[in-house]
Amino acid sequence: MDWTALSLSLKLAAWTVAILLPVSMLMGRFLAYRSFAGKGLVEALVMLPLVLPPTVFGFYLLVAFGRNSPIGAFWQASFGHQLVFTFEGLVLASVIFNLPFAIQPAQRGFEAIPVEVREAASCCGMSPLRSLYKVELPLAWPGLMTAMVLTFAHTLGEFGIVLMVGGSIPGETRTIAIAIYDRVQGFDDRSAAIMSAVLVAISLVTIALTYWLSARVGRRLS
Repeated sequence: MDWTALSLSLKLAAWTVAILLPVSMLMGRFLAYRSFAGKGLVEALVMLPLVLPPTVFGFYLLVAFGRNSPIGAFWQASFGHQLVFTFEGLVLASVIFNLPFAIQPAQRGFEAIPVEVREAASCCGMSPLRSLYKVELPLAWPGLMTAMVLTFAHTLGEFGIVLMVGGSIPGETRTIAIAIYDRVQGFDDRSAAIMSAVLVAISLVTIALTYWLSARVGRRLS
């Protein structure tokens, strides 16, 4: 069992969820409530990582993060090292690749809130921020929870993007999915099976915990 790779995967998933939680909340709410020219294009761009093969998307991210790109050059000048084949590069790539898993469920959660409820909150004198905190977020909770669970689980099992942008550097970019692949390539089926089982167990526990929390919140709100 490669505990270092597992720890790195959990760390990557946690960072991705932490960054995408406020992004999904703000973008999901904006797309749910606003109508503007080009909204369909914005939604299509958000969903693009979902339909592109991970290796294709990873290739474009590799080019975008490279030393000769504006993003890569800025990172190199600011931090003294390249962005690709680093943990920071993996986090950025994971955030971009998981946008559809984070934003779309959150958007559907906000869309499920009746307009009358938001209008009632406004008529009661609630500020937009207070209405968001007291009314909208509790009602959109199932969508937000779904978004974060999908993001977490998808990040744990991601292979193509990690391999393209991060490679397989032990302790830096070698996640559990890459470690499983390496074990299979080395004909170490027993270790690959153990790591795969651990990954399945973590995913099942995460999903079960989400259903339990959603049920508790639902009973509290009803």
